[in-house]
Amino acid sequence: MSTLPVIAAVDGSDDSLRALDWAIDAARRRRAPLRVVHVRQYAAWARPDVLTAGPPEPDQDAVLDQVRTRVAEIADRPATEYLALEGAPAALLPELGSTAQLLVLGSRGRGGFASLLLGSNGMAAARDAECPVVVVPRPGRDGGTSHAFRAVGEDSQTPAGPGPRVVVGLQADSPDETTLAFAFTEAVLRGARLQVVTAYQWPLQTWAMPGELVPVMIDQDAVEREARTLAEGFLAPHRERHAEVRVDLDVAPGDAAGHLVGASGDAELVVVGRHRRRLLAPARMMGSVTQAVLLHAASPVAVVPPEPGTA
Repeated sequence: MSTLPVIAAVDGSDDSLRALDWAIDAARRRRAPLRVVHVRQYAAWARPDVLTAGPPEPDQDAVLDQVRTRVAEIADRPATEYLALEGAPAALLPELGSTAQLLVLGSRGRGGFASLLLGSNGMAAARDAECPVVVVPRPGRDGGTSHAFRAVGEDSQTPAGPGPRVVVGLQADSPDETTLAFAFTEAVLRGARLQVVTAYQWPLQTWAMPGELVPVMIDQDAVEREARTLAEGFLAPHRERHAEVRVDLDVAPGDAAGHLVGASGDAELVVVGRHRRRLLAPARMMGSVTQAVLLHAASPVAVVPPEPGTA
């Protein structure tokens, strides 16, 4: 395993403490050290019109003191270090990804609006960090039973059976090998089966004239067979490297985000890739599917960046 640490970002909120617990377990599974980071943001950063007395002394951090007490009670805790930084979390947290094998955050911190499903810090880290980012949601999300995804979630082909399960999205016409490799590794670490979700567009349509869509006369079974064949081909080398992982391939029509959210209900983790950079769109982006899964999945979500050479 890599000797780079698993980083947990904390701010004292319940969301960040849930992320800390997840990060502790992840560090144990990877036999990696744990680094707990608190980015201290003061009014001088957020509101220039508010006067402050300045930050506390470097060795005074109530949030890290709380976390130390919590971690000290864990018998089999990984080697842990604590780091306090000062600045804007949305800028500093993604930078930590260059020195970590995993960055773990809660879905929301202390700031922002209570109605938000995902805070700005989690969004920025998932979009910009160089390492995979895991966002741990609040309890109570209903995944595929939510109003936005009920239609596709209820058609989920999630294989029945006991035991832990990791879900990964596979785009058959543009696979992300890094995301697949991460998902297989997670399945090995957790002794879990891997559910691979591949969605294909249906019904197919083409433009006949401006404002008019005409259905394409193609057999749906043929489209599904082609999508399955492509997916099986991309999975083959990963199956060979990880023969101990049971793989269930779920090929279904419609919206990929809906199927992934629908499959997240009792999953240990949902793994999605981050958009590759395009020549005409060089800025980092997450993509609509990744963003929807982050907002609505009931389980923790791992966002995996592409290999630097493919970005």
